[in-house]
Amino acid sequence: MARTIALLLGVHAHQPVGNFESVLEDAHARCYGPFIRVLHEYPAFHFAIHISGWLLEYMLEHFPEDMALLRAMVERGQAELFGAGFTEPVLASIPVQDRVGQINVLSRFLKSQLGQAPQGAWLTERVWESSVVPALAEGGIEYVTVDDYHFMCAGKDAGVLNGFYTTEEDGRHIDLFPISEALRYRLPFSPADEVVAYLESLASEDGQAAAVYFDDIEKFGIWPETYQWVYERGWLRQFIEGVLNSDVIKPMRYADYHQCARTKGIVYLPTTSYIEMNEWTLPVPAAHHYADLVAQEREHQRYEVTKPFVRGGIWRNFLMRYPESNWMHKRMLGLSKRYHSLKPSQHTVEMLKLLYEAQANDAYWHGLFGGLYLPHLRRAVYHAIIRLEGLLDQVDKRAATEVVDIDIDGYDELLMQNGIVQAVIKLDDAAAIVELDSYTLHHNFGDTLTRQAEHYHRKIHAAPEHHQQGEGIANPHEQMGSKHEILPGDLEIDVYRKALFHDSWLDQGANIPLRYQRENAAAIRFVGHLPDGSAPILYKQYKLEQETLQVRYHLQEGMQVSGRLRVEINLAMPSCDGPAGRFRQGQEILGGFGQALSQDDWQELFLDDDVLGGTLHLQSSAPANYFSYPHFSVSQSEAGFEKIMQAVTIVLEWQHEQLVNGINVELKFIKNN
Repeated sequence: MARTIALLLGVHAHQPVGNFESVLEDAHARCYGPFIRVLHEYPAFHFAIHISGWLLEYMLEHFPEDMALLRAMVERGQAELFGAGFTEPVLASIPVQDRVGQINVLSRFLKSQLGQAPQGAWLTERVWESSVVPALAEGGIEYVTVDDYHFMCAGKDAGVLNGFYTTEEDGRHIDLFPISEALRYRLPFSPADEVVAYLESLASEDGQAAAVYFDDIEKFGIWPETYQWVYERGWLRQFIEGVLNSDVIKPMRYADYHQCARTKGIVYLPTTSYIEMNEWTLPVPAAHHYADLVAQEREHQRYEVTKPFVRGGIWRNFLMRYPESNWMHKRMLGLSKRYHSLKPSQHTVEMLKLLYEAQANDAYWHGLFGGLYLPHLRRAVYHAIIRLEGLLDQVDKRAATEVVDIDIDGYDELLMQNGIVQAVIKLDDAAAIVELDSYTLHHNFGDTLTRQAEHYHRKIHAAPEHHQQGEGIANPHEQMGSKHEILPGDLEIDVYRKALFHDSWLDQGANIPLRYQRENAAAIRFVGHLPDGSAPILYKQYKLEQETLQVRYHLQEGMQVSGRLRVEINLAMPSCDGPAGRFRQGQEILGGFGQALSQDDWQELFLDDDVLGGTLHLQSSAPANYFSYPHFSVSQSEAGFEKIMQAVTIVLEWQHEQLVNGINVELKFIKNN
């Protein structure tokens, strides 16, 4: 029998829910469209493709000609469609009912729009937990792809990972294909002829061996330098023609290989993801220790042997590392529970759509690609959460106030809502607002990000690696430059969670955090102390009035103090430092949100935001010293390090004499007509 190797090539196309339309158009122009059009010219080149549901809806509407080509490739047996959750959730992180529902919704959509129900599924970020097996099986999925690294972590040798294995959970089973890391790092970065030669070297005599590849299609045109390499310089055509001209390589659909081959046996995989993700999940200093250990293993030329046992963290660590991610996740879980507790007759299509959008993975994590640091992706999740909550409140009315520990951090939260505005106050000693929602504007003004130490901070000023012409192109996993000038101040770590109405007392040059206690179990008034245990000096009270949040500060009667009250308000404005956001007093434009602003004897300010489609009116009953500045974070992406504006930080200060009669601060939410 002639030596052959089955090439199972799959690509995964996804854009985050809420991504900018310009990004989607560019992605199609440089990647999705060219890839589909080139593949359509080679009917004998069989492949698999997964397109997330939200992106597929967009492509069907905006690029029907290319989608018709994809349907034609499906109909002639060239292309195999892979399923997943419709909005690309990490299946292990959402409730079981939603896992099955998300899978079924995408499978039905693929059948109706492209003519094929999937047998295989793409596992978001290759996050594997065995608990997802029953839902996959119930959703009609027969096999999924995960990394060969997953198998090595279970003790498998790389040399036997050239087929599929079977696993089970709770009596349900599916098959698992191990994606080759060697291929992930070669396609499309190495010259086409070298990749073809490598594939031919994997051939076996029995004809059962498979080379398994399934990775982001964005590598074929969107990653830096890849459009010129893959299309203009012809890499993709060279690769396809090299494969088709080979007597050894047999491009196949996964479904065809799965039907004709047999399982290589039972396997149980540990909870893990791909190697880079396991690194990104670790907090500092653990991430530093991990990176140093990997470097040590590489230096001693042991890493290829020890890497399955030199493991980082797991995907759920992001919920532990970032309070913002955990908060969104627990809010989503709470709304899922409320939705599923309704009678079926109370469900609407819109409710389910919003629930699934709130489960999209991108805004929940951070690494080279994750979107937690990107305000517009978090905003899309909150947009879905707030709209869904409003719809649920119409059929399942909530109390005006509720106390619950939403994020399971040991501190209760006090929820106040009147159907128009919702304020969530964390009942720790800061008594600050951690979520402030306008149901009219569908926006959380507390959606900012607290800066914390990141592993990549220590290499920000390192020079990017270079590559030589003729050796392929650079892989962003291994090359990292800087898109913006990063100043030392940009890397400062926040010592407290960025929120609204975080208070301190200024006296004789000292900035002393105020510590609050709730006055009693029924009150929304808090008593403020200095940390030294002295008598209470200040009362703080929250109130909702229609579309307005009112916060009142009042000095304790008879209290003899010096100094002044300092209040910090961090506002997540959708325009960030873009041209659509501005400060205004009356008809006078004072500047954009990305500019610093200061005023003495300030009492009133408007924050206009065209992206929000509304205005925030901030006013004080007594003159204050005012200053504001943009709150930036430093993050990494495949294009380099970058500064991203997370919020407008507004600081107000009043002298203690002004507090004797009390001061009222109001935030009013105004929707543009």
